Amino acid sequence: MNHPLRRLGMAALTGLADALAAGTIGAPITRAGLGPHVPDDHLDAVWAALTALEADGMAPRHVARALRLLVEEREAGQRMSDRVELVWSPPDLDAIDARDTAVVVQELFRRAKGSVLISTFALDEKKKAAALFGELAARMDAEPALLVRVFANIHRKHHDDTPSIALVREFTRRVREDVWPGQRLPEVFYDPRSLETDGVKRAVLHAKAVVVDGRWTLLTSANFTEAAQERNIEAGVVIDDKRLAQRMTRQFDQWVEAGVLRGIVLT
Repeated sequence: MNHPLRRLGMAALTGLADALAAGTIGAPITRAGLGPHVPDDHLDAVWAALTALEADGMAPRHVARALRLLVEEREAGQRMSDRVELVWSPPDLDAIDARDTAVVVQELFRRAKGSVLISTFALDEKKKAAALFGELAARMDAEPALLVRVFANIHRKHHDDTPSIALVREFTRRVREDVWPGQRLPEVFYDPRSLETDGVKRAVLHAKAVVVDGRWTLLTSANFTEAAQERNIEAGVVIDDKRLAQRMTRQFDQWVEAGVLRGIVLT
């Protein structure tokens, strides 16, 4: 329902609420009384709407309270829209002025003061990994209070019957030698179901996300690979919302506590 009051701008809504609350516009509400407070192109529709509210028993002070609630709702919605940014890859195909995935990821890493949570299906190695994690790893080495946790998938190829312990050992070596470029290593976790030899039981850790300081969350289709962040078409959003970030973090914490996700000893 496109109510006439919802079509008013914030300034008009606020001014109208103030006039009704102060008694500048009294009962019965008249078109002439509304004139100084409502744009001409909305005047007749707003007058009809307020007259209908009066007929339902609402006094001007009640209408003012309802308008202020509408203003608060509009402000809250605007604040949320300001806290959500669209993120795309690759930058050279951006046609709507969205944020670039690789830029947003590094910006979040630089913003981190206490914690970074990374969830990804795939990880790059060597020079490509250094480009992705180099600055964050250097900060970890320099700042002992900065905690980084990586939740990643350990891949079992189709029809591969290698013992799970061997795949975990190789993944551990790979992270330590080829993925993480710093001296102080992050905490790393994986989903043991990804190592099931039975394809019916196998599942993968496929979520791609970054959570920083319990405040900023990036949800994206992009893995932590150069191809995903620079060349593939990937979509995501970065959200500045403490409640969301803390719920995301708590979900991963609960999976670890329940044994759904297991830690790897890198040292």
